[in-house]
Amino acid sequence: LYGCHGVSPLTLIVVERCATSHHYYPIGVYTPLALTVTRFRTFIYGTARGVDLWVAEIVLDLRANGAAIRLICASPYRGFEVRWSQDWQERYRRVMKQADLVRFICPSYSRDCFQRRNEWMVDHAARVIAVYNGESGGTRNTVAYAKRNGVPVVNVLLKSNSDIFIK
Repeated sequence: LYGCHGVSPLTLIVVERCATSHHYYPIGVYTPLALTVTRFRTFIYGTARGVDLWVAEIVLDLRANGAAIRLICASPYRGFEVRWSQDWQERYRRVMKQADLVRFICPSYSRDCFQRRNEWMVDHAARVIAVYNGESGGTRNTVAYAKRNGVPVVNVLLKSNSDIFIK
């Protein structure tokens, strides 16, 4: 979500997911998160495909271009990515290899490993920046956990392909 090669590192790039290829394509560039991000130099990546992985790659690109920024990877368990496509696995492993710190939260898969990973990330965060549309699931649980524990949440809501706002 933050920055891109040739774009200010405090720019939000909104993407759209292709229904057939499941790749993400930029559809708009915005700067509403500039004030939120300027004070933070460490980002925790929960190792999910999609926006999470894209943000991790951008953080690493910013660091490669001189930004004083750290990336922590919090994976629910070792081998989490093995059922993904080869492309996603390669991207995941490349990010994990370049991270400043990698934590496998659970020793193996369990019914609660994803929630435990999410809680670990919140417990180690000064702020949560979420792309959350209100639907039930892991993001909803993470936002609720953060709020219950007094961790500020910046929710970037994507209303349509051209609308973005912060709640």
